[in-house]
Amino acid sequence: MRALRLLSPAAAALALSACFGGAKPPATLLTLSPQAAAVQIARSATAGEAVTIETPLIGKEIRQVRVPALEGPGRVTYIEDLQYVDTPDKLFQQLLAETVKRTTRRVVLAAGQSALDPGLRVTGSLERFGYDVPSAQVIVTFDATLSTQGGARVETRRFEATVPADGTAATVGPAINQAANAVAVQAAQWIGG
Repeated sequence: MRALRLLSPAAAALALSACFGGAKPPATLLTLSPQAAAVQIARSATAGEAVTIETPLIGKEIRQVRVPALEGPGRVTYIEDLQYVDTPDKLFQQLLAETVKRTTRRVVLAAGQSALDPGLRVTGSLERFGYDVPSAQVIVTFDATLSTQGGARVETRRFEATVPADGTAATVGPAINQAANAVAVQAAQWIGG
């Protein structure tokens, strides 16, 4: 058996910088925080009444910790000194689940709990989730799909929000959180309950 070796602090820092494309990681990382008022949650649901929020699909330019800036058709760069704590698909799934919990009376299940009774399933794709340079605003676009248990009924709807920003980490980060929350609230109202 080969012995495990501990990395020296310098080697550990080098390994960590590789996770961020060789660049020094920013001092703070961006996450999404729910803006809906917090409530006490003690609920029950009969068969088919719960809701399962799946992780949305996203394109490669979005599926990373760097925050994209769309400069024009087919041209993507990234906002300097701004990175997420996780990929946007996972962050948005968590935000949407928490928003549905806070704004509806539904029992919300994680995808891993759906074997209990998935009830309504919410899936979809994040089409836009970043800064749009020509319009100087953050755009969040979520194409949602809601299906009843067994797929007896399927509905789709697009939700979108825009928030002005100047392209810097100081404005883009808060704008993404605000736009993502606006989309999550719209989707939660659509899910209802």
